[in-house]
Amino acid sequence: MRQYTGNRIGLAVVGVFLLVTGVYAYLRGQDRLPGLAPRAKVLPDTGAEVVAANPWLLWGIALTLLALALVSLRWLLMCLGWGRRGARTGMGTAMLCVGLKDVEGLSRAGVRIVGEADRLRVSLACPASADVGAVVGKLDREIVGRIRREVVGEDLGAVVRLHVRR
Repeated sequence: MRQYTGNRIGLAVVGVFLLVTGVYAYLRGQDRLPGLAPRAKVLPDTGAEVVAANPWLLWGIALTLLALALVSLRWLLMCLGWGRRGARTGMGTAMLCVGLKDVEGLSRAGVRIVGEADRLRVSLACPASADVGAVVGKLDREIVGRIRREVVGEDLGAVVRLHVRR
């Protein structure tokens, strides 16, 4: 399962819970739920007294829930990939994978073009059993230079991120 799948499932569960709670509160406020006493109390008597004594308490709760909703929305947008900089390049990723075809267990490889100066960002994840020195040497001598020439141009910079899994 990919990392973002867990985030999406978590957001879906939270979203469904909030939706059901909101619909329940709306229907209860409109007296449209069968089987309940009309205008049943939402707060016990002591809760109503606390709210009456501190009217700012409802504003605090409302602002806290608004902040929670905005953080959840940002989380969702980041899970969907919005906010990432750069554009993926399929040709660069294909060249990277072909150049590293002898590395066993390569799980993630990607090439992005980032920024106005069209810099290259290469990300790669390999297992701990791989010869990291050979992979870095091969990236440095052959692969990154070839990808840079083909995708963006020879004189532009490149950033390589190598993640070694346990």
